[in-house]
Amino acid sequence: MKVNKISLIVVFLFSCALVNVRAQETEKTFVKENMEFAARQCKLMLNTPSQGKNGKAMMPHSMRKDGTASKGSIYLWTAGFFPGTLWYLSDYNNDKALQDSALAYTRKMEPVKTFTDNHDIGFMMYCSYGNANRFAPQAFYNDILVESARSLCTRYSPVTGTIKSWNSWRSWNDGTVFKYPVIIDNMMNLELLFAASRISGDDFFKKVAISHAEKTMKNQMRKDGSFYHITMYDPETGKFIKGETSQGYSDNSAWSRGQGWAVYGFTVAYRETKDPRFLATAQKAADYYINHPNLPSDKVAWWDFNAFQPGFTPGARSNAGKITTNYRDASAAALVASALFELSGYTKGKKAQVYLETAKQILHSLGSPNYRAKEGENANYILMHSTGAIPQNSEIDVPLVYADYYFVEALHRYNKMLNNEPLF
Repeated sequence: MKVNKISLIVVFLFSCALVNVRAQETEKTFVKENMEFAARQCKLMLNTPSQGKNGKAMMPHSMRKDGTASKGSIYLWTAGFFPGTLWYLSDYNNDKALQDSALAYTRKMEPVKTFTDNHDIGFMMYCSYGNANRFAPQAFYNDILVESARSLCTRYSPVTGTIKSWNSWRSWNDGTVFKYPVIIDNMMNLELLFAASRISGDDFFKKVAISHAEKTMKNQMRKDGSFYHITMYDPETGKFIKGETSQGYSDNSAWSRGQGWAVYGFTVAYRETKDPRFLATAQKAADYYINHPNLPSDKVAWWDFNAFQPGFTPGARSNAGKITTNYRDASAAALVASALFELSGYTKGKKAQVYLETAKQILHSLGSPNYRAKEGENANYILMHSTGAIPQNSEIDVPLVYADYYFVEALHRYNKMLNNEPLF
């Protein structure tokens, strides 16, 4: 009788293992199909002009009304995402031609290393040269990244303890101009600073990043785990003045991509410092996204969690008050998925599984015909249905290059997890 029981247990465990192996293989097939499709779309994109007037380099950004790809200068905040996407795809697909293209597009970005007009150099240079240094390291990439970090630090004020995002911000409400705005997107630039400290051995970059994260945690996060898009500081005293929005529905609403920047940014801050405060903040931001009653069942968020709800009123000058249709934001979902794969590895217990399963569900939603474009369509971008800036009446329900980047990054991370490989 004991032998029979043992045999049954062995059979049961073997069956469970077999089911798990089959599930793993199914997921690997899902990743492979999406990464191969993404590579084909990007190769089609590579056939479109990469230079504008006077031979200046241009990078994919979104889609025009006529269905063709819109492109922007290397000094546009999104410029680093296309070369970064090429790096991920070339690594996964072991594609030398894509790697050559990734290198060519990355080199176009080098002049940006001295850019100081806003905080976006982290997006521009770490998505391009940071990934280049990860997948095909060269000594001079280190110099470029450190110089880029120095440029970013010119916008740091020890008085406010933060990196100034824009040179000023004019409120949607009454037109008041604030001289020291800091936006939640700025958390994404800290990865460049942490990398520069590792490369150079200079702790200054890391100290700036930590200070910025601490002030963002203190002044930008609300009690419920949502975030103001913009926080205003007095540049003379460093005093926090108020929170507003530029791209969200209202000042007190939760702009979904901003929530994603917070999840991702504080996850990186924890990775680089092991400070439990940053982990708790990343988790609180993630829990807000995952548990929000307005999150659709496919986990692809509306562009703002509170759009059209009572108690949330757009500023008088904002286009958000003029729209009547709600829109999804695939870019917000993609970056949250990528962040959750990493965050799940720093989290214990049931919550870790929730993060992992949510990330997987988002990927499967984005990889479905509801969001993934047909090959050769969508101006050769991978994903449809992103939302850029409704208050500015700009980029509404269109493809966006950064949605593609974070989708591909999330797939790349998921593949590593399926193969029991470290993410970093």
